[in-house]
Amino acid sequence: MQSESELKMTHKERLLAALRHEKTDRLPVTTHHLMQSFLDNYFGGKSSQEFFEYYDLDAITWPVCHKPDVAVGDYFDPLQGEPGFLEARRVWSEHWKVYAEGISTADGQAMRYRFETPKGKLTMTTQSNEQTTWVVEHLLKEKSDIELIGEFATHPLCDVEVVNRVADEYGERGLVRSHVPCFEVFGQPGTWQDACCLYGTEQLILATYDDPEWVHEFLGILFRRKQSYIRSMAGAKLDLVELGGGSASTTVISPKIFDKFVAPYDSELIALAHEAGQRIVYHTCGGMMPILERIAAMQPDAMETLTPPGMGGDMELAKAKKRIGEKVCMIGGFDQFHYLIGCTPEETRAAVRACFEAAGEGGGYILCPSDHFFDADLKLIEAFADEAHRCV
Repeated sequence: MQSESELKMTHKERLLAALRHEKTDRLPVTTHHLMQSFLDNYFGGKSSQEFFEYYDLDAITWPVCHKPDVAVGDYFDPLQGEPGFLEARRVWSEHWKVYAEGISTADGQAMRYRFETPKGKLTMTTQSNEQTTWVVEHLLKEKSDIELIGEFATHPLCDVEVVNRVADEYGERGLVRSHVPCFEVFGQPGTWQDACCLYGTEQLILATYDDPEWVHEFLGILFRRKQSYIRSMAGAKLDLVELGGGSASTTVISPKIFDKFVAPYDSELIALAHEAGQRIVYHTCGGMMPILERIAAMQPDAMETLTPPGMGGDMELAKAKKRIGEKVCMIGGFDQFHYLIGCTPEETRAAVRACFEAAGEGGGYILCPSDHFFDADLKLIEAFADEAHRCV
């Protein structure tokens, strides 16, 4: 008879078993990105790893390890400085340089980026507060601007050596997770979502009706950049790689647009990732129920964030488990807005138990807030973690 210590899995073993649809010693439980503002304001400025260890959550580390393609003369941006949260080191060439300038606005500090090429320049402006960053000036002003990206934008590669060093050092503490590269400065892992960041979501949706050939040309340019990176990931000891983004959810676009402008590109990227020996989690923060089978048909290894109605999504966990639970690991589903702040510990525990009862049977489910959170009551996080530990 096995002892309790022999049955207990490490954090890494537990999460990997869930990704393989195997039963685990207890419900795997983690969080999506821990925001620095939360750690500073609520957790004394301690690190993400200290947070995971304090609550005995199944930890994740997020290396973003880009390197230039020196074979074509690319090199690291010498002006960037230390990359920020989930940022990569930018890659320059003699024909693609990005300059940043801080500017003051009525709403606070912003950054304006100038992309210099031999045939013209592009500009993008982002604004930030303590919690997050958003685009206030999109990169593309004219449809012809995609020609500059297509001809001159650099294609970063994965620094396998650095990834493997991180993985070896992290050991059994949890998953090593990264993402398919976003566009320089600001973007998303998914092809369609990246395009929305550069052109504007509403404009891109309209363009699918007014000029679909141009949209496909634009998506193809971004796809090829991601394709180069994924092919270079062979041998990297990553446990999970993120693709997708909320702009492909049915909160934003129709299933018809998903079929024509999202799935053809991202499904091929998933296949390439599998060829490179990588697992993919498809991230769709928003409506998912009408496209569950469409996402599963792209054959990702996992799907998130399973956003519940209280967070603006439409997820019905029990129905989703019946429809796609045998095909992909499900990650998320917990309403962090209503049950990590402003409620009782008993209500938090009941919400955890409801997620487990809806999706935990047979394994293949990882409990996680449906995306990151900015505010939370530490007593409720303790209840969240402790109740998950009791779900076996």
